[in-house]
Amino acid sequence: MSRTGVLLVNLGTPDSASTRDVRRYLRQFLSDPLVIDIPAFPRWLLLNLVILPFRPRKSAAAYAQIWTDAGSPLKLHGERLRDDVAAMLGNDFHVELAMRYREPSIADAVARAQAAGVDRWVVLPLFPQYSTAATLSAVNAVEDAFTKSHNTAPVQVIGAFYDAPGFIEAFATVIRPHLDAFRSDHVLFSYHGLPERQLRRLDASGSHCFASDECCDAITDVNRGCYRAQCVATTQLLVRELGLGPDAHSLSFQSRLGRTPWIQPHTDQVLPELAARGVKRLAVACPAFVADCLETLEEIAIRGRNQWLELGGEDFTLVPSLNSHPTWVDTVVALIHSKTAEAEAP
Repeated sequence: MSRTGVLLVNLGTPDSASTRDVRRYLRQFLSDPLVIDIPAFPRWLLLNLVILPFRPRKSAAAYAQIWTDAGSPLKLHGERLRDDVAAMLGNDFHVELAMRYREPSIADAVARAQAAGVDRWVVLPLFPQYSTAATLSAVNAVEDAFTKSHNTAPVQVIGAFYDAPGFIEAFATVIRPHLDAFRSDHVLFSYHGLPERQLRRLDASGSHCFASDECCDAITDVNRGCYRAQCVATTQLLVRELGLGPDAHSLSFQSRLGRTPWIQPHTDQVLPELAARGVKRLAVACPAFVADCLETLEEIAIRGRNQWLELGGEDFTLVPSLNSHPTWVDTVVALIHSKTAEAEAP
């Protein structure tokens, strides 16, 4: 009987909220040359002399605010998604959750699936919009694990799904009732940020990226692989699905690190602009994250909310991510079935 191994790959999480475990996680994460994409020696200096001596304690305090009795929210949501997807796919599939950094590791997930007797693979990096720092890094790590495990079975990778109808429908299904209950007067779509240089490197034309304020307004052959353009496209599709007016939504980018230019506008700078415009009840949705994690639960729901209230805002809410919502489970299953059907097509 043919059996397909499915790897659901997310970014990763510390093993606990302790400073030691956060330091271990940050060391692995930030040592990745696709994450801090500077030459090896300056990266080593930055990591070991600037980041690791100070950041782990601060990050551990942030993780402690969102940690649950059962562990990391990102991991818990991933495990529930894995289980629900496996139940829907049935015995012809073996589904594993894997993290690019820390546990459950990609290598261990591959080993478990191989032991279950899979004879082909589908890999789904859980990043809606493509980036080298997340998507490519995860795919490279999966390929490395396959090489080390002497895998000979065919592998199919599901690419960016930023505009997939099921993904848009799933997020809209989560967002819509939350907005209705909260009675928001503005929705901010906040995405993870990236250094500008990472986007410029993907501009084959050498002249499109950041050449104008409108360079990301539509997906074209030139910017099809651009993370920022894909974020704009996701926002446009969600706005259309939700029926939001042009003045009822904004887009921004969060989580910047360091002093080099990151893609704009920045979330923490957009909040004062919205407050100055008279927005009172702000809802924030984060469509770059398919599961709630530090960036949504602490950076937005805690720090973002505090900033908003200090600015005089009346109320603030974080729209939950997809997590293991049934519509999202259906979408993941559909993506997997579609990919396996490609391999079976004559």
